[in-house]
Amino acid sequence: MITEEHLAAALAGLHLSRRTVMLHTSLRSFGTVLDGGADAILDTLLDRGCTVMVPAFTEPQFAVAAPTDMRPARNGVDYAAVPVDGAVLEAGPYRVDCGLINPALGLLPAVLVGRPDAVRGRHPLNSFAAIGPEAAEIIGAQSPEDVYGPIRELADRDGVILLVGVGLDRMTALHLAEQRSGRRMFRRWARDIDGAVRMVEVGSCSAGFPKLEPILSPLAQDIMVGASRWRAFTARQILAAATAAIVAQPDITHCPDAECPLCRDAIAGGPITMGRIAWRDDGRR
Repeated sequence: MITEEHLAAALAGLHLSRRTVMLHTSLRSFGTVLDGGADAILDTLLDRGCTVMVPAFTEPQFAVAAPTDMRPARNGVDYAAVPVDGAVLEAGPYRVDCGLINPALGLLPAVLVGRPDAVRGRHPLNSFAAIGPEAAEIIGAQSPEDVYGPIRELADRDGVILLVGVGLDRMTALHLAEQRSGRRMFRRWARDIDGAVRMVEVGSCSAGFPKLEPILSPLAQDIMVGASRWRAFTARQILAAATAAIVAQPDITHCPDAECPLCRDAIAGGPITMGRIAWRDDGRR
């Protein structure tokens, strides 16, 4: 059994106390029972003064199909498919207190979002959520027009990205490196608080990110907790190294699917935009 003592020793070995940590976790990676489950990981981090951030995406629940007048070219989408990417045509507006999350993200993000002191971002499809002393400031950087603001805040605060039993294909921060390399973010669609459909920024395919392993792996601190490999990366270092690698070799992020429209259009520079994204903000969302 993995106990709180094992978790605490790992955090000490990775020097994570009082740091802001973006967490990507597979509980199955431990290969045995984790005493306390996802709560044990969160509590161990919080007890040591950390702020913990996770992706809390809701694209299946709040995505809507692309309106005919909001279809930028080179957007990684087959507009002939209706609804787009399995979107729900009648989805209502997202609210930060909706309690929903994409099940594919795993158990820990859902547990964090369910805590009463969690802070969640305003992006209707790709929100982040955080808990801890710096949660409000970090999550406050996100909007529908700026999906990766919290990751910039993470880097600015000398934060850490912690992979618990997962690979680089789960490292959401690498989408910000794509943006910094010059790629525009893809556009998807959701309802604003007034019910109108508007565009939002989202990331691209991440299945090719493991190709960055030779560049990023030397920047990691590694430790084993049971059968789970924990790797801690300083966010600022990762973003700088990944951005430089993408600039030097744009197709390094291409996934194994040679026909992937997301990778094709991202490497080409992303969507040909249709003007500024504009969302209402009355403080209730």
